[in-house]
Amino acid sequence: MTLAMDAERRVFSDGLVAIRDDRIVAVGDRRELAARFLPRRIIHARGDAVLPGLINGHTHAPMVLFRGIADDLALHEWLTQYIFPAEAKNVSREFVLWGTRLACLEMIRGGTTTFADMYYFESAVAEAAAGAGMRGVLAETIIDFPSPDSRTPQAGLEYTDRFVKQWRTHPLIIPAVGPHAPYTNSTETLKQVQAFAEAHNVPILMHVAETRTEVEDISKRYGARPVEYLERIGLLSPRLIAAHTVHINDGEIELLRRRQVGAVHNPQSNMKLASGVAPVPQMIRADVALGLGTDGAASNNTLDMFEAMKTAALLHKLSTNDPKVVNAHQALEMATINGARALHRENELGSLEPGKRADLIIVGLGGPHQVPVYNVYSQLVYATEASDVKTVIINGRVVMRDQRILTLAQVTVLAKANEFRAKIIRSLKSK
Repeated sequence: MTLAMDAERRVFSDGLVAIRDDRIVAVGDRRELAARFLPRRIIHARGDAVLPGLINGHTHAPMVLFRGIADDLALHEWLTQYIFPAEAKNVSREFVLWGTRLACLEMIRGGTTTFADMYYFESAVAEAAAGAGMRGVLAETIIDFPSPDSRTPQAGLEYTDRFVKQWRTHPLIIPAVGPHAPYTNSTETLKQVQAFAEAHNVPILMHVAETRTEVEDISKRYGARPVEYLERIGLLSPRLIAAHTVHINDGEIELLRRRQVGAVHNPQSNMKLASGVAPVPQMIRADVALGLGTDGAASNNTLDMFEAMKTAALLHKLSTNDPKVVNAHQALEMATINGARALHRENELGSLEPGKRADLIIVGLGGPHQVPVYNVYSQLVYATEASDVKTVIINGRVVMRDQRILTLAQVTVLAKANEFRAKIIRSLKSK
């Protein structure tokens, strides 16, 4: 069964996807298309679902090495008392390289083919992602206090300049700039980021309106709510990908829509940190470009987009007392075609259509937890698990075949992750 996730949302019970090099050249009924092609290689998916690769619209990939380091805390306490100190003592280029390899291993196994990332030493994230064969929109973090790779925001922009020049022509990597948040960057820094993004023609990734505290602090400081403040200083544009957008009102939703800002919902992280419930049904009704993300594994604690889809659908039914909102079809859209819209890449990604990048996954539907199948959308969102993903193709390259990763040495990656665990434990014990 092939789910195109195109404008018509076509589903082919006996489908065929033809790929040449890194592009899809045909999608349709197998009996109609088979005679047109003489393939060098055929991958059979009888009884399985073939669909676009999932898009993780917001994460911090290297932070898998902090998975479980501090749980059951509010965001401010979690960041300032645990994460920022742990990062200061442990984050290096090597930490980022191996952390990203571990993250890519997890994401590929779960059917994610594209991820949007914001962290430090982002060139190492790019190196690891490219080596794993994964597609990434990758942003170097800009923040107004010393970070693991830059002492000042100006130094951060200088690093980002080198990063963009190094990776901008790579077929899998879209370099970007990532001001951490309105509350961790001054207006001057944010304007410098905006000018940099315009000059280099790159996306901007940013946390926006994640907590009530953020809204209160920005309102007091600037006399405007976070989205209104960003509009005032010129950051709202199709260049911006805003993560979280939890505490926004109807006027801010309209600003996001009008300025064509991509928004990314992170339901599990927001629930775990008790940050709040984003107005997702309202954003869907307003036709905001809304994707779905896991956030980092330090606050989730997985990079599982199947979990994220199910959680998004269930959370908003509960919070609105309406079982019809965020249905299975919409949840899958947020992880595919609308996830591509949120990253401003819908012309290249998110659906199975001729001319688009050949990013697709084969998902088994025969597990005991999946049988019988009545509605494939419901089955994928409510019953399917990451472990049901069989094969992953990114940019026309098979990176996982029959659940065997072909681009990463799993044993080595896991061993290195445990070496870092020991180092992190020692660093937390030291004064």
